[in-house]
Amino acid sequence: MYLIEGNIGAGKSTFLQLIAKHLPHLQVVFEPVNVWQTADHGKSLLQNFYTDTKRWAYTMESFTLINRTFENSKLKTGSSNTVVAERSIYSGYYCFAKNSYLNGFMDKLEWAIYEKWFCFLTSHHQYPQPTGFIYLRTTPSTAYDRIIKRSRSAENLISFDYVGQIHARHEELLLSKNNTELHTGAPVLVLDANCDFENNPQELQKMLNLIQAFISASPNSQSPDCLEQIL
Repeated sequence: MYLIEGNIGAGKSTFLQLIAKHLPHLQVVFEPVNVWQTADHGKSLLQNFYTDTKRWAYTMESFTLINRTFENSKLKTGSSNTVVAERSIYSGYYCFAKNSYLNGFMDKLEWAIYEKWFCFLTSHHQYPQPTGFIYLRTTPSTAYDRIIKRSRSAENLISFDYVGQIHARHEELLLSKNNTELHTGAPVLVLDANCDFENNPQELQKMLNLIQAFISASPNSQSPDCLEQIL
């Protein structure tokens, strides 16, 4: 299983749709964002989170942890096709939940409970081990502009500062040479997603070629842990 990671607004869902269209031999799995964006009780959980982050941070991160685990755990005994999935519990923990804790939106007890669940799921193989990470890297300004452009109602309270913080957490997780917390041993392919790959066939093809080469490479090869391509 390969995991597509990136900031809010990086273009992960759009890119997965294009992978499904142009690389049909790959099985794509979208993040179940509709689950936490549905307004079943007046407001969606995501909207509650952005409205009163401190009140809803633990609830939001716990709920996304449960849903990502549920969706991806089904892949253990599923199709033999190569799977490319949108986001993971790793970015959920190291980027979103960690950012909430660092900002005081989750207190020490909430963080400790969340951390115990994450450690259980990863150490007891309740979550499928990733073969590699594909990081759609954008600048915070590009990600924020895309958030504004797509104008989702649940995201209208997202601040540029928050987007910048989530960018920093992704950089720490996937690029920092000093980060020893991510114990999957999986390599990382970094793609520059600042370009308008949806409407630029040449740029899209470059990215698809890099993904095919990345997936074709043996997990046991001597390739570096981080393969960065600036398109």
